[in-house]
Amino acid sequence: MGQKTRPTGFRVGIVEDWRSRWYASKKEFGDLLVEDFKIRKFIKKKYLFAGIPKIEIERTRDMVIVHLSCARPGIIIGRKGQEVDRLKAELEDLTGRRMDLKIIEINNANRSSQLVAEDIAQQLEKRASFRRTIKRSLDQVMEAGVYGVKVQLSGRLGGAEMSRCEKASRGSIPLSTLQAHIDYGFAQALTAQGMIGVKVWINLGTYAEEEASDGTNAKAGQAPQKPKKTHKR
Repeated sequence: MGQKTRPTGFRVGIVEDWRSRWYASKKEFGDLLVEDFKIRKFIKKKYLFAGIPKIEIERTRDMVIVHLSCARPGIIIGRKGQEVDRLKAELEDLTGRRMDLKIIEINNANRSSQLVAEDIAQQLEKRASFRRTIKRSLDQVMEAGVYGVKVQLSGRLGGAEMSRCEKASRGSIPLSTLQAHIDYGFAQALTAQGMIGVKVWINLGTYAEEEASDGTNAKAGQAPQKPKKTHKR
């Protein structure tokens, strides 16, 4: 297997669900695909600091349902839900369809690879040291109770003349194991010297373990427990 396989694309349809869930004829498919892209771009740009790692879109015959995973839902909801109504109206103007929003809160942003990648990108844009930024991110993610994390930066790191690639990892990241829940995130840092790409992989355990823990905790009426930290020597 090639080493550059995108973990989410590799697992979609096997253990991961699709990010856009709808069916269309050949004639409509292209327009609806572009519409999905516009919705995601609009929301990400408008709520840059709300911490949105994932936007899932479902379509029925007369309605579009947008599922927003969000680390800071208060920014999107607003006072008495006014911001949600405003966003819904703006999306309806953008698409010309009836919209419905469902907000899913993320309890721990350090367990979301997309949010970790965006945080690293923001630090690099503020001219922070890339080595210190990577080390701090690895420590924070491992403290959140995950099995492993890997960070990769590519570009003119530290303002160097020639671009290069830097990697750092902790714990285990079994990328070729389909049952392993590998959360993947990508972000870009626009620095004065040029663009720096940030990739983050986080190992959240196996899908079977997550289902089992969710089932037992639901019976007991408890919140799902975090996996124990493991350290490789």
